[in-house]
Amino acid sequence: MNWSFLLIVFLATLGGGLIPMMVRRVNPNFPIYMLAFTGACLFGVTIMHLLPEVYHELGHSAGIYILLGFFLQVALQTLSHGTEHGHTHIPKDGHHHVQILPLLLGLSIHAFMEGIPLGFQFEDRAALSSLVIGVAAHKLPEAFTLITVMVHAHQRGAKLWRILVIFSLVTPIAAILASVLGAHSTYISNITAYIVALVIGAFLHISTTIFYESGTKHHELSYRKVIAIVAGLLLAFLTLIFE
Repeated sequence: MNWSFLLIVFLATLGGGLIPMMVRRVNPNFPIYMLAFTGACLFGVTIMHLLPEVYHELGHSAGIYILLGFFLQVALQTLSHGTEHGHTHIPKDGHHHVQILPLLLGLSIHAFMEGIPLGFQFEDRAALSSLVIGVAAHKLPEAFTLITVMVHAHQRGAKLWRILVIFSLVTPIAAILASVLGAHSTYISNITAYIVALVIGAFLHISTTIFYESGTKHHELSYRKVIAIVAGLLLAFLTLIFE
């Protein structure tokens, strides 16, 4: 277990959540381009590193679990309402009614799932370090959106900090559990490979949704958003130097 990798993911989540807590007015374009950049990075890492790994481990059956993961993420959105890919759904009528518990539950399940691959023993030496970059990038807008919703739901002070810190710990804890249990049980280690395939499906759903929907009213693709996507893909390509 590389503790520095888990620290990176924790700090990325914490940093994303601190932005709406510390900055009174965030430029409305900032989340759009941050989502596009990080979504592209996650997409690139998933395609270049994770997909080859699970097909090597599971063969053609990997595709079944990737599809299941894709639609599992669709189901989770009934709880999270798409917060993991930038949808805030903040009411504009002044009532600010937000169902906090379902939102936190959906996002926490998703965060736990994306931590499991961080505890998996990859054969590709570049896979884990590349995945850390992709997950850390994804955690920034995820935490940013979560805390933005919490602020508009009138969560303040110590409670807001508790939500952020606990949420920041979910993914590292999942990675630790996957690593420890997998090291002591071949059965659990084998199951983890299937869970990684499920997570890949979820990543594909989230990243592609970001490309087409985040921050746009008519799903348009502005040139600034294209630049952000290209920059995210370039970062993903740079992970190949870990090979």
